[in-house]
Parts: sequence; structure tokens; C-alpha cells
Amino acid sequence: MILGALPPVARRLHTLADALVVDVTTHPDGRAVLTVRGELVHGCTDTLAKTLAQLPPQVRRIDLRMAEVRFMDTAGLEFLDALHEHGRRHLVPVTATGWTGQPLRILELAGLDTTDPLNPSAGAPADGPVDGPPDGPDPHLSGPAPAVCSAVAVERAERLTQLQQEVEQLRRAIVSRPVIDQARGILMASHVCTAQQAWDILRVASQRSNTKLRTVAAAVTEGARPGGTPPPEEIRTALRTAVALTTSGTTAPPAP
Repeated sequence: MILGALPPVARRLHTLADALVVDVTTHPDGRAVLTVRGELVHGCTDTLAKTLAQLPPQVRRIDLRMAEVRFMDTAGLEFLDALHEHGRRHLVPVTATGWTGQPLRILELAGLDTTDPLNPSAGAPADGPVDGPPDGPDPHLSGPAPAVCSAVAVERAERLTQLQQEVEQLRRAIVSRPVIDQARGILMASHVCTAQQAWDILRVASQRSNTKLRTVAAAVTEGARPGGTPPPEEIRTALRTAVALTTSGTTAPPAP
């Protein structure tokens, strides 16, 4: 049984992201092993809920294998919360083990157990077979709920949101870097200035024209091509002012 939900468009960079897929294998002893592949982003909790709803009623234990999860944001906390709630309501032990890569780092930043965030006191290895339900009461059913269910979850969610924003900013910077470097090279050749001065020209022109720096750089690059379109008037004016201020050594006043 395979269920999937496409991640949001915001998660796509150059190529489409793969769907979140959950493969379910049931065993005669009542254990269900769920192998999760893809990304824990927006929509992953819905995929989990559909999968859990289709489990046979005789399931007495649910073990998730997370080794093939490549990316996780704050939606991963909701995923874990929903998984824990299902185990609590149905009185079945639930584990989520095998974390690797970026999702493992997110668990560390959130202060969760990196072996099994649902059972921080269980101490079960991240990989290896589970022979069936343990004897006696299950520790995670009688112990405290995961941190995502407590007031600490608010602080952790904020930290993860900040981390997610930083990742997105880095991705945008990687995409913007080539055109900015091309524009700097053009300015260095045109005005016989240093690489730092070329950067300052782009920065000042961006401030004075109230235009994103990448847009200014793209306009400079396009205007330098044979038959290219000249930059808009406001960017040309800002570039002239920026060149005069930067190459003359005058400190640029604050942008209007």
C-alpha cells in the first residue's frame, strides 16, 4: 500500500520534489512497518493520517523507518505529533527510528531524541529488527508526551521556522550569485574599479532605486549584451550616482 502527497511549490528548486511515500508492511505478529520516503513538509501529516486509517484493525504495533526521509521542516513536528496521538488513542506502541542527514539535525536542534523522538527513554537502536510488542506496559504510553505536545513546542517551532527561513535565503543566494558576479565583472571592466567597489556600486544602486540587488545586477548584465535592453531609467540614474560616490571614495549617504 503506497500513499503520497505532493509537497508545496515553495519546496521546489530547479526540479520538482518527489512525493512523500509511505510503504506499509504488516506481519503476522500484529506489527506494521511503515517505510517513509521523501520530505516531511506541508501535507505530510495528511499522508500519514490516510495511511494510519487504512491499517488493519489487528495491528498491535507501528514501527516507522525514517532513513529515506531527505528533508524535514516544522511540518515534521506535526507529523510526529499526529503519530504519537494515534498511538495514544489506539493504545498501540509507536516508534520512529533510523533518522539520518538533515532530518536528524533538525531533531537535534529541536532537542528531541535522535534515536526515537517518540520514545526518548526507550533507548532502542536506530536500525535493526523489532521482534514484536515488548512484554509489560509500553514505556512511551505511560511516560510523558513528546516535546511537540508541550509548551516547549512553541519555542522549538520558532527555532525551526528560523532555520527554515535561513535555508530558503541561502537557496535564493545560490541562485542569484552567478548574475551578480557577472555584473561585478562588467562594472570592473567599465569603470576600472575593484571587485569590492563593483559590489558597492550594485549595493548603492539597489538602495537608491529601491530595487532588489539581483534585479540591478540582471539589468547591468542585460544592458552589456550586444543588442541588449538598457536598464530602466531609475536604475541607470542610481548606477551613475553609485559609480560617482564609490569610485571617488565619498561615503554614500543613506538611500532616500
